[in-house]
Amino acid sequence: MLDTEKRNENTTHIDKMSTIDMLKVIQNENINAVNSLNNALESIEKAVEAAYLSLKKGGRIIYVGAGTSGRLGVVDASECPPTFGVSPETVVGVIAGGRDAMFKSSENTEDIGESGVNDLKTINLKCSDIVIGISAAGGAGYVIKALEYAKSIGCSTVGITSNKNTLLGKTADIEIVTETGAEVITGSTRMKAGTAQKLVLNMISTSVMVKMGYIYENLMINLKPSNSKLKGRMVRIVSSILEVESEESEDLLKKAGWNIKEAIKLYRGE
Repeated sequence: MLDTEKRNENTTHIDKMSTIDMLKVIQNENINAVNSLNNALESIEKAVEAAYLSLKKGGRIIYVGAGTSGRLGVVDASECPPTFGVSPETVVGVIAGGRDAMFKSSENTEDIGESGVNDLKTINLKCSDIVIGISAAGGAGYVIKALEYAKSIGCSTVGITSNKNTLLGKTADIEIVTETGAEVITGSTRMKAGTAQKLVLNMISTSVMVKMGYIYENLMINLKPSNSKLKGRMVRIVSSILEVESEESEDLLKKAGWNIKEAIKLYRGE
């Protein structure tokens, strides 16, 4: 039996616990999910380096998953443009069942391997792309067939799972295993496994974008002024880097077309 499908001895009586005891036991398991990444850091490093090389070659990062895993991939991909100022095509989330699966359960689609292949063909997968498959159990046919197809055209591949010795891990060039173990609610991998998956995706996308030069110190210098909150953040970033008042920062940004790098060059006379 997969570790993620086993019963958790700490929660066998959760249905009789007080609310605070329920929350305490869930929080203890949350901590275990975070700690599960400690033994996966070297594998995550390999994934970061491979993804960085793909972007440097003009390729894309493609997340592929079903259910919770697919949704987490779509979420991380959709957060990259506002955070790092990259094109929506730079990091792409592909989910079994398509757009509707983001909002409604479509668990039956994870077994349809041909759909995984077709969905990658639809986004015109190229050998310069890297495909990162996400599956808590490590056996989703949609994800495995997608990775097999990606490998067949020369893509680098990564598999993220919460179980050892899975078909996904054996298929991928780079295997990332976060051993989160038995869930609070038996088999509910939207919990600890999902938490670990999101942490891994955060690490990969953030580290790659730092290496691409989209971060200065720890500041988002590639932001786009898509709303008033982000404009305010851009003003604070320029003020922090140049050590000037916000009024001067805003004036510089306006003159530079709300481009942080150009505003800094303008101030420095470059």
